[in-house]
Amino acid sequence: MSDATPAPQPPAETEKPHGGPDKKPSMGKAVVDAIVTGNSVVVTFLAIVLGLLVGAVLIVLSDQDVLDKYKYFFADPGDSLSASWDVVKNAYVALFKGSIVDPGTFDSNYAPYILGPISETISQATPLIFGGIAVSIAFRAGMFNIGAQGQIIAGAILASWMGFQFDLPIVIHLVLVIIAGILGGAIYGGLAGFLKGRFGAHEVIVTIMLNYIALFFLSWLLTTDAFRRPGTQQPIGKSAHSHASLPRLFGDDLRINFGIVLAIAAVVLYWWILNRSAMGFELRAVGSNPDAAQTAGMSVPRAQFVAMALAGGMAGLIGVSQVMGPYNPAHSLTPSIDAGLGFTAITVALLGRTSPVGIVFASLLFGALQAGGSRMQASAGVSIDIVIVVQAVIVLMVAAPPLVRTIFRLKGAHSGGEGALVAPQTTGAGAES
Repeated sequence: MSDATPAPQPPAETEKPHGGPDKKPSMGKAVVDAIVTGNSVVVTFLAIVLGLLVGAVLIVLSDQDVLDKYKYFFADPGDSLSASWDVVKNAYVALFKGSIVDPGTFDSNYAPYILGPISETISQATPLIFGGIAVSIAFRAGMFNIGAQGQIIAGAILASWMGFQFDLPIVIHLVLVIIAGILGGAIYGGLAGFLKGRFGAHEVIVTIMLNYIALFFLSWLLTTDAFRRPGTQQPIGKSAHSHASLPRLFGDDLRINFGIVLAIAAVVLYWWILNRSAMGFELRAVGSNPDAAQTAGMSVPRAQFVAMALAGGMAGLIGVSQVMGPYNPAHSLTPSIDAGLGFTAITVALLGRTSPVGIVFASLLFGALQAGGSRMQASAGVSIDIVIVVQAVIVLMVAAPPLVRTIFRLKGAHSGGEGALVAPQTTGAGAES
């Protein structure tokens, strides 16, 4: 009998359950999970729905005929509810027809009539794309750019001066006008970045004050013979030469113009800077943690100056589109040339979550609301101010994802969750990617 003990045998492999543990969920399940948990895309969509619902309530409350029917609601609830539905439906149908397409124009077989609404939406969205990028670049570097208004005005002043002061060949003149607008905004934005980086001045205070300086400087310029249109005492600037304006892409009947080409180029440039360049890495590093970036050898003041100069250049393109675009037939400066776009740009950047694609969609949404709002007011008799309220509600809900999740009883209602925005701190902390 042998004393040798048998060698230990390796344990038998346990059989894996059918299908394997690493099986990826199906597309349908992924979509359901996204809806149930309420990711950033779902939250944004639901925020738009809530904004339209609030708008519907305001439309009903603003119609006296409908309110009169509610006086006998308990006697005939169907009458008042039907009247409410009709007024809301008519308003939103007019909004759709004014911003996307009017089916009634299909019989005309005339392309400008059919494409007119979407052309208006794109034209309204073009300056918002520039503005959203202008705010987002600074946000990524840990700063709030509240000074887009002043940067727009600075860009508009230089672009207008280049437009009426010189008479050059068409392509050269247009290129110089665009460069002048970018340069004006970049200098004005870079000034705020220099004061922030060199002296520690808070960019919010600085940019707000620079807004006032630009606004009153523009008002003074329009009283001088150098800028004021000859033969008038009104604060209206000289008209630029026609070949310095942004050319329309599809004829005089559609307002879509070369500005959208510049906007697409700006989005691509913003994406490349953010994701593919050393400069973008430095800006994001400074925005996330300026102390760590400084320790790693990065120059925080330089990054802050570059970010604000880039932001100002993008805002300056709004000034170009405002002076040389289709909504300014005389192509001249006015005291209200910024049209409030500097502050609308902040809401676009927040709604787009500072991402290139998000900014494009947010701009198109706001452009559609603005273009359709005019049609809604003209044909349905609903004030365009309701559109502004809808925009405000959408941004409010997007900025508070837990509130949206709570309203719709989605998972993660009590946490910030995916897509929540983190505001830049005074120490320079930036937004979440």
